[in-house]
Amino acid sequence: MGDDYTREATGPLKGVKVIDLTINVLGPLATQILGDMGADVIKVEPPGGDPMRRLGPGHEMNMAAHFMAMNRNKRSIELDLKRPQALVSLKKLIKTADVLVLSMRASAVDRLGLSYESLAAENPRLIYASATGYARHGPDKDRPAYDDVIQGESGMAGMIASANGEARFTPMAIADKFCGTQLASAIGMALFAREKTGQGQEVHLPMLETMTAFNIADHFWEKALDRPGGKPGFPRMFTPHRRPYATTDGHICLLAVTNEQWARMLPALGLNEAAQDPRFKTLEGRTENINELLSLVAGQLATDTTKHWRAVLDSVDIPNGTMATLDGLFEDAYLNETGFFRRLDHPTAGPTLTSAPPIAFFKTPPNIHRPQPTLGADGHNVLKEVGMSALEIDEALTSH
Repeated sequence: MGDDYTREATGPLKGVKVIDLTINVLGPLATQILGDMGADVIKVEPPGGDPMRRLGPGHEMNMAAHFMAMNRNKRSIELDLKRPQALVSLKKLIKTADVLVLSMRASAVDRLGLSYESLAAENPRLIYASATGYARHGPDKDRPAYDDVIQGESGMAGMIASANGEARFTPMAIADKFCGTQLASAIGMALFAREKTGQGQEVHLPMLETMTAFNIADHFWEKALDRPGGKPGFPRMFTPHRRPYATTDGHICLLAVTNEQWARMLPALGLNEAAQDPRFKTLEGRTENINELLSLVAGQLATDTTKHWRAVLDSVDIPNGTMATLDGLFEDAYLNETGFFRRLDHPTAGPTLTSAPPIAFFKTPPNIHRPQPTLGADGHNVLKEVGMSALEIDEALTSH
């Protein structure tokens, strides 16, 4: 049996009302973070709901695993925005909101009359946050984009090919997930600015620019000096030896950075000759000779067990760890001891497993206070809260 849901939000965004017009991964992950932090997130879903409701296994219809992973701490209303009554009700919700989050392309926003200018005229304190594939001021502002496209265009797949000899994507929706966390962070900063100015503002996250900035932050290299012919790319990241090191019974992960760490680690590993080699004494020397250095380390680590080498590295205070598998994460003793995983009894979908909010706020702790919503379950209540009559509500909801 799992725990029951906490019924009251306690996080730092308690009292903030968020209208969520997003689907799939990026937007829902961003708004789930806001919900974890205490915001009242109202998920406005198209007829039939967010497509993620049907992606993966599930205990019941429209409550599939992918949806469950990114939509806790939300309420749901189902609106067909092609219907005038539904669009009017949405604008009434936005008029009372602190934050609007959407991931529509500019043409769709204009068609629905949901521009920042028109909504801010009615609600000047509104934080209007959007995420699309490309910058609003660029020639590709209306091009569609999903995670794989952005991984390719932002250089991520190409860097993997440079390192491993094969072009491929990371085995996760990393562009969607990183951009989602960035969008949630940007919304928090916009809310802080509003506390100082009293005014809302528009915030736009372009996925390509956001992921490109993320990918090249440590790869400007010679390009950072703006020299003619300068090459990008941090060499250590592309050495074939930058990987979990094989041991006699598995793998170990480690990283030494400072001169002092290397001076302690190499003798501890039994690499005394390398410890005296002038090529490896300084950061500059190690960078120039990184392939040779890591090849020596890899060869030595292959001679004994993971447990042995972890004890050796711990004894000289070198950061190290095991290589977890995806399956293994769910049985990890440390993660379970710290309460990372939470078993909860969903009121309709049955037993569920989720991860707790990972960031600790010691005076306003985030929590899981609402289960993932069934489709449209909260429509009547959220429209009643903005003063709509029973007749108006019936006319607005897609089920009527």
